Amino acid sequence: MNKELQPKVLFLMGPTASGKTALALELAEKHNCEIISVDSALIYRGMDIGSAKPSADELARGPHRLIDIRDPSESYSAADFRADAIAQIEEIVSMGKTPVLVGGTMMYFKALLEGLSPLPSADDAIRAEIQAEADEKGWEALHDQLREIDPVSAERIHPNDPQRLSRALEVYRISGKSMTELTQTKSAPLPYDVVQFAIAPRERKVLHDLIAQRFAIMLKQGFIEEVTELKARGDLHLDLPSMRCVGYRQCWQYLDGEFDYDTMVEKAVAATRQLAKRQLTWLRSWPELNWLESGAEGNLVILMRQCR
Repeated sequence: MNKELQPKVLFLMGPTASGKTALALELAEKHNCEIISVDSALIYRGMDIGSAKPSADELARGPHRLIDIRDPSESYSAADFRADAIAQIEEIVSMGKTPVLVGGTMMYFKALLEGLSPLPSADDAIRAEIQAEADEKGWEALHDQLREIDPVSAERIHPNDPQRLSRALEVYRISGKSMTELTQTKSAPLPYDVVQFAIAPRERKVLHDLIAQRFAIMLKQGFIEEVTELKARGDLHLDLPSMRCVGYRQCWQYLDGEFDYDTMVEKAVAATRQLAKRQLTWLRSWPELNWLESGAEGNLVILMRQCR
């Protein structure tokens, strides 16, 4: 289908604290579009303050899809997101509106845009079988096996890398296909005209200051109490994806007595800055991207031109 005839879908990406939500809300109020959240923290119920979830007032102005869809005890993969986001996009397009996907979880955007390889899930029994063979014959012998079935992966994976070697053999034994073959198979591309924007301040210092200010506001809003409640449930722990979100981990450790309040603030702000740095690194290598400067006049007009 000709790109001109395909329905438009907007991506609004950017590092944490860059003003994505504020801009998306303005767009939702002034144009015929609906917001889909692309954020691996906003999916969790009860994690409102530390994830900078839009407030009730903001959600009334511009409802966000794909927030509050999981309990913090549950996991949610990029494949789950892709399936959910495609369903939401189809629904919004069928209403004659433009979907605007807003967030900073780059892996989700990438999965949606490029699709995912259909690699099988781990199989504990086959893993144990491979480990037993390695114990008996050594990993070198298993590397020879891999070379026979998947020479490309064997070239890439060192015999002294048992984790990756085991996974490559496991994939073949489960599916009958090599990892090389499967990673070349991607889901069908999105049948939409995707226009991609990224928003960030021009100066890194501005972003760093915004991050520190935002964390101070979260603390005033009751972030420590929020984490205290999550901790008190008794079924959550630091190895869960939800509790690995920036801010939550550091606050949990503070409540465990691992360090004092000031150290917690310092560590949480530093972790958020690191996240922003990783997000910007992804975006700098992202193809077909239109950059907007945080807070600049004219951003809304640029986005509105792309709506239906």
